[in-house]
Amino acid sequence: MTTIRSRASVETLCAHAGQGTRDGAPLVFPLVQSTAFARDGLDSSAPHAYSRVSNPTVAALEQALGDLEDAPPAVAFATGLAAETALLLALVHAGDHVVCGRAVYGGTTRLLQRVFADLGVECSLVDTSDVPAVAAALRPRTRLVFAETPANPTLALADIGALAGLAHRAGALLAVDNTFLTPVLQRPLDLGADISVLSTTKFVEGHSAALGGALVARDPALLERLRFIRKATGGIAAPFNAWLTLQGLKTLPLRLARQSASAQQIAEELARRPGIARVLYPTLDTNAARALAARQHLGAHGAVLAFEPEGGLSAARAIASRVRLCRLVEHVGSVETLLTHSASMTHADVPADERRAAGIPDGLLRLSVGLEDPREIVDDLLSALTAGAQPEREAACATR
Repeated sequence: MTTIRSRASVETLCAHAGQGTRDGAPLVFPLVQSTAFARDGLDSSAPHAYSRVSNPTVAALEQALGDLEDAPPAVAFATGLAAETALLLALVHAGDHVVCGRAVYGGTTRLLQRVFADLGVECSLVDTSDVPAVAAALRPRTRLVFAETPANPTLALADIGALAGLAHRAGALLAVDNTFLTPVLQRPLDLGADISVLSTTKFVEGHSAALGGALVARDPALLERLRFIRKATGGIAAPFNAWLTLQGLKTLPLRLARQSASAQQIAEELARRPGIARVLYPTLDTNAARALAARQHLGAHGAVLAFEPEGGLSAARAIASRVRLCRLVEHVGSVETLLTHSASMTHADVPADERRAAGIPDGLLRLSVGLEDPREIVDDLLSALTAGAQPEREAACATR
């Protein structure tokens, strides 16, 4: 398929995702819902044979995702965790070592600590925003450094260029989970990372309709290895999910621009309000973090923030049960605003001491901002907060 990749903006690439330029090319790439493809003979050079290996609709999504990062076609998977599993199978073996951020998606630490540990792969969890700590964690058998920036759910940032330098000097590769920002707001490969990891289930698809994951890299040998692992383990994206993701990709820049602006507004508003102990968002962090965000991010800082109400877990529980506009969901990246209690949802399988070491207290709530009016989102959160505080005030008065 001929594309318009040459020097096109990210907005143009997304709007034309899956489209060809030949005469008669469809505006919407066809859904090829077929498991197998016929051949003319034993010497056929047909591009597709069996959809566990490759499929035209999946290939169109892979081309679009690769174009966004000035890379060859990505490798698309059924889920983000399927992509991470293939990445680890491709790069590490028994006796090898992985350095992973403490604050990453809980499923990532579960995969490393409860699956790959049984296969003889060691893992050190470190604060990837602390470059000296990452340097100290490296070993002779370190094969991979894995960071999520902004981190999930603390929004802490990691210096991708600095981590890439450390990893490469140690003979390791750097993978960056770019799910929160996507290539629209951050380009890890340009900053020195070897692999960009995406759960396309989230912002890329954007409508909570299709699971998916992808790995983007510029090393042809690594991509070939990842495709072999996918072929051998059967983790490819389903054609229908790839088709839905292509449709979501077309509006990704517009959605992220609006959602990021709203998230900034909501974070600032919550930070001014009584009853909120702290708000986590890159522009509200330290001077150094703000400078790093300005250097790494492309004009905005994403649609995800986190906040901790005064009163800890009991206050968080009250807010979660009283919100009406915000939906309590274990998810990010949709057009609706989603509230998640990290300790009991996304990070429930992470031991409590590790959660706290990662900066995830029991009262922390993560907010994925949607397309609603940001003032209405703030009103919903504050109404839930004050409604939860009212019974506590009444109980205190009754005991006096």
